[in-house]
Amino acid sequence: MSTIINISAEVAANKEKVWDYYTNPTHITKWNFASDDWQCPHAENDLKVGGKYKARMEAKDGSFGFDFEAEYKEIQPLRKIVYTIADGRKVTITFEEKDNSTIVSTEFEAENTHPVEMQQAGWQAILNNFKKVVESE
Repeated sequence: MSTIINISAEVAANKEKVWDYYTNPTHITKWNFASDDWQCPHAENDLKVGGKYKARMEAKDGSFGFDFEAEYKEIQPLRKIVYTIADGRKVTITFEEKDNSTIVSTEFEAENTHPVEMQQAGWQAILNNFKKVVESE
C-alpha cells in the first residue's frame, strides 16, 4: 500500500487567478521548481480528461533534468484536478476559496526511491514557489 503525502498553501488570490496560474503553461514555467537553482523552461498542458501534462524541470547549471509527465483523470474547473503521473502514482489537487484567498491542497502517492520527508518537502517547496509567484503578480 502506498504512503499518501498531503501538502497545502493558502494563496492570497481569488480562485480564478489561482486556477489560471496553476494550469496555464505560461505561468507554470514561472513557478514549477523547488529552488532558485532550478527552472522549468517548458510546459505543456492539455487540461481535459485524457489530456496530457508535461513539464521540463532542470537544474540551471544543466547538471540534471527530467520531464514530469501525467495524464488527467478528472477535471472540475476551479475546484479539482486528478491526474496519474507516468509512473502510475495518483495526484489530487483541490482549490478551496477561503475569505479573500484560495487554499490549494495536493495529495499524492509517495514513490519508493526517496524518503517520504524529502518528497513532501520538495512538493511543498514547489507549492510555496507557486504561492510566491501568484501573490507577486
